[in-house]
Amino acid sequence: MTNLISAEGLKKLCDEYDYLWKVERPKVVRGVADAAAEGDRSENAEYIYGKKRLREIDRKLKHLGSRLKVLKVATVPANPRQATFGCWISYEEESGEERCYQLVGPDEIDVSIGRISIDSPVGQALMHKKVDDEVTVLKPGGESTLYITAISATRPLL
Repeated sequence: MTNLISAEGLKKLCDEYDYLWKVERPKVVRGVADAAAEGDRSENAEYIYGKKRLREIDRKLKHLGSRLKVLKVATVPANPRQATFGCWISYEEESGEERCYQLVGPDEIDVSIGRISIDSPVGQALMHKKVDDEVTVLKPGGESTLYITAISATRPLL
């Protein structure tokens, strides 16, 4: 798993960690303590749910904490000549369909806004390629050939 992240992505993870640690966890702890004070815990739904939520928060904090220790902020070159971390890559598929994705680390993946992992089959195939290169990608549905049409440091206007 790649340990690269954008400065924006790192800030987002740090903000989530801080929110969980300073706001959400104390609120749930108070709720569990209040529910425990009511008496019988075995049939107290608020207590049971609160303890479950506390375990989820602690698991997420542990995961975020371990990721934050190893992540390294990567910068995108101003005028990239080849596909690297953080670049926006536009390509055309064999079918003629055009796509545009940003190559990011696993902590920033969000296909709905055009962010794919550099560890994915498409991401790995695109890495270090240049405009006008043809790339063969092995996808679950079979091989596909992509033709790189543009590489940019910022999201192109579509």
